[in-house]
Amino acid sequence: MSDAGTEPLYQARIPIYPRSVKGPFRNLKWGILGLAYGVYFLLPWLRWERNVGPDQAVLFDIAARKFYLFGLVVHAQDLFWLAGLLMIAALLLFFVTGIAGRVFCGYFCFQTLWTDLYLLIERLVQGDRAARIRLDKTPWTAGKMMRKGMTHLLWLLAAFWTGLTFTLYWDNAPQLIVDWFTGRAPFAAYATTLFLTATTYVMAGLAREQVCTYMCPYARFQSVMFDADTRIVAYDAARGEGSQGRHKVSRELKSQEQRHQQGVGDCIDCGYCVQVCPTGIDIRNGLQVQCISCALCIDACATIMQSLGWGKSLVRYTSEKQAAGEPSRIWKPKTVAYGLVLLAAASALGWSVGHQAPLEMSVVQMRQPLFVRLSDGRIQNNYELHLENKTDEPLRLAITMRGLAGAELDVGRLASLELPPQRSLRVVARVRWQSHHDIKGSRSFFFDVIPQRRRDVGMVSAPATFYLPGRED
Repeated sequence: MSDAGTEPLYQARIPIYPRSVKGPFRNLKWGILGLAYGVYFLLPWLRWERNVGPDQAVLFDIAARKFYLFGLVVHAQDLFWLAGLLMIAALLLFFVTGIAGRVFCGYFCFQTLWTDLYLLIERLVQGDRAARIRLDKTPWTAGKMMRKGMTHLLWLLAAFWTGLTFTLYWDNAPQLIVDWFTGRAPFAAYATTLFLTATTYVMAGLAREQVCTYMCPYARFQSVMFDADTRIVAYDAARGEGSQGRHKVSRELKSQEQRHQQGVGDCIDCGYCVQVCPTGIDIRNGLQVQCISCALCIDACATIMQSLGWGKSLVRYTSEKQAAGEPSRIWKPKTVAYGLVLLAAASALGWSVGHQAPLEMSVVQMRQPLFVRLSDGRIQNNYELHLENKTDEPLRLAITMRGLAGAELDVGRLASLELPPQRSLRVVARVRWQSHHDIKGSRSFFFDVIPQRRRDVGMVSAPATFYLPGRED
């Protein structure tokens, strides 16, 4: 028995040197990478003219509790839209995963997108796979220190620009970037930028595949969303192995006919599919938790097969049923159910956003005290009305009430008021009512806010309760 005290507590990291590859899937990843980076880095600088509010297309104004998304203004009370958006994102993830496996990880995940950029920087500075391996094996010299230092410097610059760009979404970008470099930005801007700089540098540069292998929970629960019809990146073992297994090209096994005659598969065991994998797995060993379905191994094998003239790639998108020669379905009950729920949730969110009320009112009962008996015998209840003008023009409003016959509404001098655009206002309303002696407990009524000179903005009503003394009072 080995000494437990000498056993390592964790597995040491095995360096992975992904090799470059060309092909349709690699081109698709470059296209998505360019689109994602273009949106992320350029969006804070896009201007959007508004009658009221900042002229930035996308801005999350925490101080004013408003999110500006092009022509849409999301107020604090509209944050339930965020819950709907997160639910739609989860349903979309389940829907896509059930059909095509972990394509989100391979093409759209932030970890994948930034890791691709960091690998590109490393490849440009240090060379491709073989050159990087040789560089790591050589002693530390001035040349090696320069290449390594330049790599980490560019990584840090990319990480810093990533963190700073995220910060620009929370304030006016042109002014904030000037304030940041002149020391006038708020502390939160510096803290956020430096925190994201550190996490981006570590996750995309130092940790890389360890994030996908050990940290990401999606790799752990993906199996519950997979079934025999789910498209995955898989190796064609029947064609690649034959009856005698894979074998490198030799004089006796040079042509495809020679290999088939001797029962050897088409896989020449070149290792190209393993060398291009960003997580360092061998797809020929079957589906593994580290596989992010980036399909670079398909491009790698296709390159080799085409150079040999042996047909298509031995690695392809397929399903368990297809690999076994059985018919495979995409639209099955589970997929259809996900799709219908996703469509319903997206439609509900779209309808809610499209029918955003231009004027909103909420009523809060002031409960200390709940009611007051005045000297003339009337009962008074106090309320706080919260009015929100979501339009980009001022509104002239009249406040009334209905449902309590003979009651008096007192809002001071604010019976008719002008509410500025994209602003809110709190109004204290006092309701006095001389009730009959046989009426006890509470009565329901409504506050009404009626816009003046704006036919496109209708009357807004909010329910309220008028409390009366009980019999013992």
